[in-house]
Amino acid sequence: MEHEVFVPVPAEVLRATLTDPARVVRCVPGFQRDADAEAGPLAGRLKVRVGGNTITYRGALKVVERDGAVTYEGQGTEARGKGTAELSLTVVLTPVAEGTSLSFTGGLTAAGRLAEATEEARATAGARLLDKFVEALAALAEEPEPEQAAPDTADDTEDTEDTDDDGVDDGVEEPRRESVFDAPVPPPSLDPLLAEELADTPIEFPAPQPAAEAAHARRTMIGRSAEEVDHAPPRGRYAPVPAPESTSAGVTLRWIAPAAALALASAVVVGRALRRRR
Repeated sequence: MEHEVFVPVPAEVLRATLTDPARVVRCVPGFQRDADAEAGPLAGRLKVRVGGNTITYRGALKVVERDGAVTYEGQGTEARGKGTAELSLTVVLTPVAEGTSLSFTGGLTAAGRLAEATEEARATAGARLLDKFVEALAALAEEPEPEQAAPDTADDTEDTEDTDDDGVDDGVEEPRRESVFDAPVPPPSLDPLLAEELADTPIEFPAPQPAAEAAHARRTMIGRSAEEVDHAPPRGRYAPVPAPESTSAGVTLRWIAPAAALALASAVVVGRALRRRR
């Protein structure tokens, strides 16, 4: 795979950007960096569109400088599949008038969904990916580097005794202004005699009510005490039905049995008496 692009940026500026992994990761289209900082700045996920399919690879990329050229070596595996891909891309920077010429030369070894695509689809996808990479690279290289804040060289130990309070040394000594913290604290607004009387007067608290009176007051306020509510039987539709009284039936049965026995005995006696007369 070969590809050549012109960039209107000096070669040294482009080389500084191409060899900085933290800046290269911002130029790769479709790349999502891993959250793990130990994995490196060029480790994460890369989405590549080949033909009508989008393939996501998970892997890492490293930057190597060889003989004045910048080489990118990386490998990855499909996030949803068993396919793999290995890439070796070399970038040669050639200074030209009003810019730099970038020559890309590399090789790709793939297995899986990328290997199933046609050679034309792979070449088109690679050229499109490199064009977007160069556009982002040129835009990033033209950005000014953040300037570091200059150290404060002012002498904090400068003697300020020769200047007046107004900040102007006019040779005339002005009266010293008192600080807010040096101002006297005004006395309290309360009359000191009244404060002494309040301090000497004892505070009387009402005596606590007896337990019986407190319980009576509580029952008066809420109707019934908590103990009565807990042990009181339910009322209304949920009240238990009282059992029927069985006292009258027991008394009746208690007198019926002797009367029946007496009637039976009388019948036996009358029957024997009638038999004797016959």
